[in-house]
Amino acid sequence: MMLATTRRVLEQLRHDHRSIAMILAVPALLLTAVYFLFKNETLPPGAPRTFDRVGLMMLAIFPFVVMFLVTSITMLRERTSGTLERLLTTPVHKSDLLFGYGLGFSIMAALQSLVATAVAYWIFDLDIEGPPGFVVLIAVINAVLGVALGLLCSAFAQTEFQAVQFMPVVVVPQILLCGLFVARDRMNDALEAISNVLPLTFSVDALQEIAANPEATEQMWQDAAIMGAIVLGVLVLASLTLRRRTA
Repeated sequence: MMLATTRRVLEQLRHDHRSIAMILAVPALLLTAVYFLFKNETLPPGAPRTFDRVGLMMLAIFPFVVMFLVTSITMLRERTSGTLERLLTTPVHKSDLLFGYGLGFSIMAALQSLVATAVAYWIFDLDIEGPPGFVVLIAVINAVLGVALGLLCSAFAQTEFQAVQFMPVVVVPQILLCGLFVARDRMNDALEAISNVLPLTFSVDALQEIAANPEATEQMWQDAAIMGAIVLGVLVLASLTLRRRTA
């Protein structure tokens, strides 16, 4: 049943051209904007480009944001239209249903991360020590994190506007505190403590490890494993929000 749900989600997305465009093209377009933002910067000889640092981080952040929006709104439509309730009247297990949704959106998230990473390397010559395969791996995990959080937050919204309102609560604090703007060890103690438990922090740490090392490090695998455990935990929490009958 999980695979049947996944096929249904992918079939729905195939006919939703706007969602397809948003998932596949928006992160690449935003990455293009970041590139041209720093294109004319003046650097000392031998100094790395700012785009190589910021653009790498954006490969994790943009898919995370886009997949959170797409998933939360799409899942909310499923809930409010009664589709989800009808499916729950069948013998399908709640976890199969939700993990089916998660897998369907995660496949799109993987395609999205591949497109954005290809644009960064082949068009904008992203220059870091680590191989692109590890960058794609972290970007995919991050996009799936957006999927999982979107599925969870959709349970607490009644309208699409309310779903979007979770952005400043769930997404923005992670972007501000992940170490992108200020190194986490330079934050005050309270903010650093919060940053240490936010999922996006582990993604940024993993990407920094990839940027600085030609081979995968133990720290990178540890950060990736923590991210995977967080995604699984959020999906389980989201499955608990499903009810056989709506009020």
